[in-house]
Amino acid sequence: MKIICLTEESVETLYLLGKEDLITGVSSFVKRPIEARELPKVSLFTSSNIEKIVAMKPDLVLGFSDIQKDIAKELIGLGIDVWISNHRSIEGILKYIQRLGYMIGAHTKTDELLKSLSDKIHEAQSFASKLEKKPRVYFEEWDDPMISNIGWVSDLVELCGGVDINKEHSRGILAKERFVDSQEIIRKNPDIIFASWCGKKANLSSIKSREGWSAINAIKKNQVFELSSDIFLQPGPAPIVDGIDILKECFSKWQS
Repeated sequence: MKIICLTEESVETLYLLGKEDLITGVSSFVKRPIEARELPKVSLFTSSNIEKIVAMKPDLVLGFSDIQKDIAKELIGLGIDVWISNHRSIEGILKYIQRLGYMIGAHTKTDELLKSLSDKIHEAQSFASKLEKKPRVYFEEWDDPMISNIGWVSDLVELCGGVDINKEHSRGILAKERFVDSQEIIRKNPDIIFASWCGKKANLSSIKSREGWSAINAIKKNQVFELSSDIFLQPGPAPIVDGIDILKECFSKWQS
């Protein structure tokens, strides 16, 4: 079987399942694991090299979200099998991993991986139960327009004992449903601000100097941090494997 991965989560999942030999092409944005960076590049997020993909004669192309629907449509029109997942939660990530693992026949390895991820989630819940205070968190995915976190990030924050101040926005399927404005964040007054701007380095100084934000607790106490988008914005194993440990450390330091 030849598999082409248009996004990162499928690549990391296949590596964790010991099935990396199936991967013949990947997104140019792939960072995890490091070895995957050497694989042939066939795609960006919103566009792909269709001719190159067709020439590789893949058995399956994997992608993510409605944003890639046009790529999927073109490939399907050329007779290629495509699976676009569209999950937005930690539960959705686990179901995605199970479906992908079972699809390629790696049942035992998939069950083992899911068990290790479930253990990690229980570890987060245990940590959360011991927190004396729950930090109020603003997680920013983009700065202009300001976009707050997607569903699995909201789940992750709350699993680790935080309060997602924009939880009501996080269930939106489209990015525009997660737009927030400056006054809204000032009013909600987060204790911690995380910036994880998709595809570019977060400018923490610019966040701290936004008009009116000096009144926010997170700014007053210098609790503004950049988090890796390769970990937190990946709809796959990374938020669970590494994201939980990062949030636990941040929340522990905030509480002390």
